[in-house]
Amino acid sequence: MDRQIQILQAIVEQFIKTAEPVGSKTIVVRFNLNVSPATIRNDMAALEKQGLIFQPHTSAGRVPTEQGYRLFVDQLADYKKAQKIAKTTIAHLIEQNQAHKAKQKLYDAMNILSQAVENLCFATVPDNERAFFLGTSKILRNQEFLNKPMQASQVIEVLEKGTRFRNTLDHLDTDNTVKIFIGKENLIKEIESCSIIVTKYELDGYSGHIGVLGPTRMRYAYNKAVLEEVKKLLN
Repeated sequence: MDRQIQILQAIVEQFIKTAEPVGSKTIVVRFNLNVSPATIRNDMAALEKQGLIFQPHTSAGRVPTEQGYRLFVDQLADYKKAQKIAKTTIAHLIEQNQAHKAKQKLYDAMNILSQAVENLCFATVPDNERAFFLGTSKILRNQEFLNKPMQASQVIEVLEKGTRFRNTLDHLDTDNTVKIFIGKENLIKEIESCSIIVTKYELDGYSGHIGVLGPTRMRYAYNKAVLEEVKKLLN
């Protein structure tokens, strides 16, 4: 490629990135042209005479003219590279958007579940190592925990360390049906005073757990039925 054309391409690409006039030293450093800044300045002067670049201020670098942009668009722009970047960008944004929509559906389902039951509700979220919870204050109002604050403290501590709770869910014998784990069956010693009603969900290509946690004195049949209905919203 002709060196002057290389310099024009460098000026256009650098100006597009920075919106700052491009000097000869910048071109030498950033674009590895094996010539001196003086040679670059001579080529820039030639490009300026051709109407492809101009100097907005004395002692400033150069910026493209409309004619310079036209030559760049018609002959120099790397459309294949740009297409690859565009495809990657759009695919990433679509994935982010899908994850956001899935999370929003999950949050909405959790809100409904939390309003329907008297216990704490939980779910594992796509692209997140922790579980999230709604209704913690409900579980603390249970008589069992009012009488045994240390027991309540142990439960809250487990919930605050969400990665441990999520890992436990992964080790429970769960599937797409709603299952009930009572006391020691839930595998975490600090919450043996509780029961867990849980199921797996599939949502827009994502999967996780959603469920209810509360003291072993709970409305098992009702909570199970509510969770089944809420799961239908996700599916």
